Amino acid sequence: MKTRVLLCFALVLLSCASAWAQQAPTQPLTFWYEYTVNPGKEDQFLELVKTVGAPVRDKLMADGVVLAWGVQTPVLRVPGNATHSIWYAVADWSGVEKVQNAMQAQIAKLTEEAAKGSVAKKGGTAAQGPMDRVKDIADVSKTHDYLTRDLVFKVTQTAPPAGLLPYTRFNFVKVKPGKAAEYRKAWERYNKPVLDKLLADGVIGAYGLSVEEVRTSGEFTHFTWWDTPDLAAMEKVRAAFIADRDHRSQEEQSAIVDLFTGLTDPDAARSEVDHAVIFRAPSMK
Repeated sequence: MKTRVLLCFALVLLSCASAWAQQAPTQPLTFWYEYTVNPGKEDQFLELVKTVGAPVRDKLMADGVVLAWGVQTPVLRVPGNATHSIWYAVADWSGVEKVQNAMQAQIAKLTEEAAKGSVAKKGGTAAQGPMDRVKDIADVSKTHDYLTRDLVFKVTQTAPPAGLLPYTRFNFVKVKPGKAAEYRKAWERYNKPVLDKLLADGVIGAYGLSVEEVRTSGEFTHFTWWDTPDLAAMEKVRAAFIADRDHRSQEEQSAIVDLFTGLTDPDAARSEVDHAVIFRAPSMK
């Protein structure tokens, strides 16, 4: 997802295991933490993720609360955009609360342990708690959290291979006021069948049509996302959409363009491609 906008999701939600597909709700939530990591601190940031947040999210995923989680970085660097996004997917708001409470407890525990360790050193360098470490590693003034919901969500029934680090394409649009229902109807008529075929053929591992559950950005209203095992698959997605439009008459092609142009602000459209550096789903070890 536009890393400046999403931590994502999403994202997002990415390729997910069949076990997740069997239990996942039709409209899951994804919580995104978006960070701008200081140059040269990338490895420290990932180590912080692995030692602080990962144990919490892994435990909650084993308990069935977290559906999947990961860390993404943008393929294209854009001035002002975040450098890393941490995301986790849950079924509903109760899942968000459980993750938030567990993370607060984890941070409090590690902060207390760091303080006790500093006292034990008697004059040695004070150990930092996790929040102090974040302040050293990232520009916290640029941190942005997002909560998104998939209005449409589909995932492959094939479990992802161990070590999979998928790519995710995000297409952001700004739907005109009062046109959300019409936009979704048009999207499901003209875009969803193409994505369904790509999913069935194994080109993409998952896709969705999403919105912010809590509106914090005016830059977009809806975004489409899909994930692939590699960048080569992005060409297949592009070719599939071109083929779908090309087989239609010129009149129908023009009508589709006019429809989406009339429902959205073309100048506000943006895209992003992110690459997972950490990706966890239930079947992955």
